[in-house]
Amino acid sequence: MYELLIVAGFAFLAYHNAKIHDDEFAEVSRKVGDRLGKLWDIAHQGMRENRFLRAEKALLTILKIDEKNAAAYNRLGILYAKQKEFRDAIDCFEIASSIEATPSSLHNLGLIYYETENYDKAAIAFEEALRLEDGLAARHVAYAKVQEKLGNYKMMFAQLEKAVELEPNKETYNLLYKAYKHQGMEAEADIIADQMKKLIVPAGRAKRILRPRRVVV
Repeated sequence: MYELLIVAGFAFLAYHNAKIHDDEFAEVSRKVGDRLGKLWDIAHQGMRENRFLRAEKALLTILKIDEKNAAAYNRLGILYAKQKEFRDAIDCFEIASSIEATPSSLHNLGLIYYETENYDKAAIAFEEALRLEDGLAARHVAYAKVQEKLGNYKMMFAQLEKAVELEPNKETYNLLYKAYKHQGMEAEADIIADQMKKLIVPAGRAKRILRPRRVVV
């Protein structure tokens, strides 16, 4: 009987200690989560107000807490790109893509490579982004721009035509029209011009920015 009481006592102590440990872990996790949330707020506010040093410090602190936070690396890359610190931006986007290859991180990497005239690497990054998500016209337009720089006009036209298919608006048609004109393809340009005349854009619909930007925000 005495032995059973001892066993029961140890079992109670083990359960009690485990519960304390779980409670402590939950409290630490909550505090870390709260701190990360505050740091993200500081980073977003800093970028909105162009207080880049403040935003950078917040993002770097996030990465000290969570060194594999792909979102923080991606946002830090955007911050560096805004300041034209392209080498640092590329490093951040490459790390973000290695941790978690998302269409956004790969697209951002492609844009920075495009900006720095590294068109071969830009093409690879855009291809990877399209492999993960090919339903946005902006991605096809960006890839088309790179193919133009590389002299791959057949691929350029294919990508611009895909952009028109996905989002048949004045901007996509105009990009395709200008590309045909630039290559002396007058008959094709005339067809696009006729289609543009027939195009009706719904009233109140916001125009979408499709050209590769210097910075993705």
